[in-house]
Amino acid sequence: MATEAPTRAGVATGAIARLRQHEITSVEQLHAINGEPNRMIVEKHSTYLTPLIEAFIDASPFFLVATSDGDGNCDVSPKGDPAGVVRVLDERTLAIPDRPGNRRIDGHRNILENPHIGLIFIIPNVDETLRVNGRAFVTADPDLLESMAVKGRAPKLATVVEIDEVYMHCARAFLRSGLWKPDSWPDPDTIPTLAAIMAEQKNLAPPDESQGKRQEEYRSRLY
Repeated sequence: MATEAPTRAGVATGAIARLRQHEITSVEQLHAINGEPNRMIVEKHSTYLTPLIEAFIDASPFFLVATSDGDGNCDVSPKGDPAGVVRVLDERTLAIPDRPGNRRIDGHRNILENPHIGLIFIIPNVDETLRVNGRAFVTADPDLLESMAVKGRAPKLATVVEIDEVYMHCARAFLRSGLWKPDSWPDPDTIPTLAAIMAEQKNLAPPDESQGKRQEEYRSRLY
């Protein structure tokens, strides 16, 4: 059972109401503040994969998958595999393997209600990313699944994405964050663990981390 979130003083004293007084409610307001994009940026997307885009996807070992249910409730899930596992079926279609996880199937449930999907492909030490938007369905086709096997284990399902638009995204976010600069990385032992955060969320006793952090059993069962 979910626990009730504690009330924060700022919200309780009307901070949200104050922020709402300055809410942006139109595209015209957004452009008045941000300016207008140039024509090349507006039209930079295509509806199909080019050879260089395919090469970018083939080199990407990590990507994010965004979906939403029929009511618009959103979910973003990180996915990772050895580079090259995502299948380019043709210039307008991708297939993504589904590896063992927590069985919540959030993204799959969303796709059954709402096929629209967004992807961001990321390559370590590369500042630019690739964005794909389209419509998806889930398949259990055995030939496709076998072609995605890793360490002798094929996924049980795959998500097929029919592309509506694809385009590159500039490097500003990665440059601002310094994400690929090791000297800016925190010590992992200073960051709360998954187990500790889950215990706090449910008002449970904190886990015993005296023998080290991030020792979860799932780390040895990736496939």
